[in-house]
Amino acid sequence: MQNFKFLVFGILALGLFTFTSCGDDDETVEPTPVVPLDIVDTAIATDDLSTLVAALQQADLVSTLQMDGPFTVFAPTNDAFQALLDSNEDWNSLADIDNATLENVLKFHVLAADIQAADLTDSYVTSLATGPNSEQIVLQIDVTGGVQFNGSAMPITTDVDATNGTVHIIDEVMLPPSVVDIALNNPNFSTLVAALTRDDLSADFVSILSGNGPFTVFAPTNAAFQALLDSNNEWNELGDIPVGTLEAVLNYHVVQNANVQSDELSDDQEVASIGGTLTVDLSDGAKLETTSGQSVNIVLTDVQGANGVVHVVDAVLLP
Repeated sequence: MQNFKFLVFGILALGLFTFTSCGDDDETVEPTPVVPLDIVDTAIATDDLSTLVAALQQADLVSTLQMDGPFTVFAPTNDAFQALLDSNEDWNSLADIDNATLENVLKFHVLAADIQAADLTDSYVTSLATGPNSEQIVLQIDVTGGVQFNGSAMPITTDVDATNGTVHIIDEVMLPPSVVDIALNNPNFSTLVAALTRDDLSADFVSILSGNGPFTVFAPTNAAFQALLDSNNEWNELGDIPVGTLEAVLNYHVVQNANVQSDELSDDQEVASIGGTLTVDLSDGAKLETTSGQSVNIVLTDVQGANGVVHVVDAVLLP
């Protein structure tokens, strides 16, 4: 009997113990806190950015994008990188792209600022890529009629937050633009492009300005060309301008073997273009005085490309 009492007490005690343990199991378990990711870890965690991660590793840029920043990264997808490789018959894998080229291409996708999609405007922004004289190359952003970067790249996913900035996933690997690309990518220079590509010119301006350079180009807007046409009753379109006149005018807008940024200009400085001398006037804003007596405003400076720099002017320069 005594043994039976001990057995019952033991069972009750065991049951009490078991009941208490079940109660502990039912308690709410605190969720594991989500550890914020930096830009590199965000890319690693995104399957469609695995080629970008490999490229960053090859170009030794991982540690750069792990710094505090802030950065904005335009991140090309795996398909975008494959399209880049397919564009060159010598490139079968990332390893076929020399590291210096790959590094500058990747840096062209990085801004030293945190820019959300809502902050994008029609503008040129400074990337980490560099051109002549180690000047930083600009990236064109166009939001009119749909967002585009560098003339053709489009966003797939925007505003992916990271601890040191923002990632926007895009559908194209963007290449740093030449001065020709800068003109081609901006619809405000469509008349300049048409002038440079007129089929009766003796010089192949596109090939010349696509070369290594460096070049400094003073680029007239479409409105500037329209004003030129309006100045002569016999000129209704570009084709009406005599070829010799047009070539002389175009040559007057190009400086060879020099990447002259605005901070290198000084008052009364003479600039030797292919077609003649231009004089800088900084007495009331930035202007260029031509040998024909014009005083032309420089309305946008330092649009830096991979082989030169573009300054936008509001009139066609006449030698």
